[in-house]
Parts: sequence; structure tokens; C-alpha cells
Amino acid sequence: MAAVFPITQQISSSAPQSSRAAAQLSVSEAEDCLIYDRHGAPAPFRSLFQSSRAIIIFNFLCFACKEYVEDLSKISQKALLDAGVRLVVIGQASCSHIEAFCSLTGYQHEIYVDPERQIYKKLGMKRGETFMETASKSPHVKSSMLVGSLKSMWRAMTSPVFDFQGDPLQQGGAIVVGPGSDVHFAHFDMNRFDQAPINQLLELAGMQMVDFNRHPKVIDI
Repeated sequence: MAAVFPITQQISSSAPQSSRAAAQLSVSEAEDCLIYDRHGAPAPFRSLFQSSRAIIIFNFLCFACKEYVEDLSKISQKALLDAGVRLVVIGQASCSHIEAFCSLTGYQHEIYVDPERQIYKKLGMKRGETFMETASKSPHVKSSMLVGSLKSMWRAMTSPVFDFQGDPLQQGGAIVVGPGSDVHFAHFDMNRFDQAPINQLLELAGMQMVDFNRHPKVIDI
């Protein structure tokens, strides 16, 4: 497999002044922050990337994040194991939301929560949304703003999984990091549609890309 070299600039459709170069991003301040699994058991953030490369995705509160994670679920466990890469989602809700969220999205990889958003804050992720005229919509989001918002509202009223826990204005992001604290890529979302394309993350982690169009769409009412 060809060597993957660190990327020294964030690739993003967001405004340049909001970009963070990977070479300038340090995870050291966040390494001791605690993440919690579905049982509420804590672990330090650094445990995710100390000994292997990890793709870490932040946020799963809004409909766009849900649809993004549905596509993450299409990545096979075997492909991750063969590449020695961990795929991790870190949300900002209670750990009690994890089981139902995984059932809803089909996500079977590692997932944790940062309920106080300590890692989000220390890494400098944005709060609030900025929409750029030149920004392209995430290829992983299938719903429009109106339809997606209505779906989210309906789930919030009918399921404890979507009970508005967390900060709805908190934006997420994605990093490729490790082994150790070397950050190879960093993307901080400017809005709910400004997510790093999953195939870009896979390629930067040294993995084969996935044809997401070959998979049937997940339709939920």
C-alpha cells in the first residue's frame, strides 16, 4: 500500500478564515478529555488513536448527521481491519442515545459521546451555522433542509433518542489522526451540510474508496 503523507491544509468548502490547517491543529489539549461508550464507561480521548490511525467524526444530532452516519455504516468492518484503521463517531448527547441511534442508522462501528462538548471546544469546532454561496452540499445528505427538519422534529416528539439533548448550534467535523498525536487531516463543519466527503477521509487514511451509489437508499418516514 502506498504511503499516506500528512495533509498540511484543511480541504473545505467553508470560508478560508474559518479553516484550520492540519499542521496547526493539536489534539494534545483534548487527549485527557473523557468519552463515554453506550454503557456510560469512560475512556480518555487519546485511547482512540494512540496505537492506530483513526477516522474520527464529530456530531450526530441533526438529520444531516444521521444521514451521514447511514453512509458511514456502509463501510465494512473487514476493510477497516485490513487497513488497521478505526472508524469512530463522537456525539454530544447522552450515552443513553447510542443504542437507538445505531439501530436507526445501521451504524456498527465504534461510537462514543462527549456530552459536555469538551473535545469539541478544545479542538475549536464552530458553534452556529454559516452558509456560503459557493459551498457544495454534502453528497451524503439526502433530505432537503425543510424535509429533514420536519423529520427531526417528528423524531424528537416520538422518540427519546431525539429529545434535543446537546447543543443544536454546535457544529462537528472530522479528523484523521494517529498513530500517536499526529493529525493528518482536519475539517471543521461550517454548517450541517458542510461535512467532509467520506471517501476523502478513507483515502487519507490509506483505505479503498466506497461506491455509495451502489447501496440502496435508506428511506424513513
